[in-house]
Amino acid sequence: MKKHIIVFTVLLSTFCMAQEKTTLPYYQIPEYPETYTAGTVAARMVDGLGFRYFWATEGLTDKDLAQKASESGRTSAETIEHLYGLSKFIRNSVLEDNKDVNKATLNFEEKRKLTLMNFKIVSDALRDTNAPFKLDATEIPFWNIINGPIADALWHCGQIVMLRRASGNPFNSKVSVFQGKLTE
Repeated sequence: MKKHIIVFTVLLSTFCMAQEKTTLPYYQIPEYPETYTAGTVAARMVDGLGFRYFWATEGLTDKDLAQKASESGRTSAETIEHLYGLSKFIRNSVLEDNKDVNKATLNFEEKRKLTLMNFKIVSDALRDTNAPFKLDATEIPFWNIINGPIADALWHCGQIVMLRRASGNPFNSKVSVFQGKLTE
């Protein structure tokens, strides 16, 4: 009987953890659209960023969050804070009526979730041709959003992967960034 309770508890906790992963965006990259437009290509760039961020930050421990490459470098936690700031900047630059103005102090899981949500909201707006988005709608040209905060966020996702590897918790080897999903 005790054995059955332990097995049931393990299965239930595994199911609950799997549910949490799939409720956050970017467990896998969304299906690609049928056509290429400026909006769908830009959205796919953000989707790729969201997917990489999801898996770069999935399962990080306190040890991982404290890891840094040098005395003068950022810890993973500080890099995640910066990534959250970049996600807010991207969202606030692209969207006119749906800003992220959160100023609360957040823990790692909250920052991770909000960063992923920001990427998803931006991607959805870019993909939706009816969204109120134009290349010149903000003070900052969209081209600068691509080569600035989007490229910077991709760079920092790679740093998180490198730092987690250095702390003994490598990136999930079943993640295929090419296919945008877990491989079996």
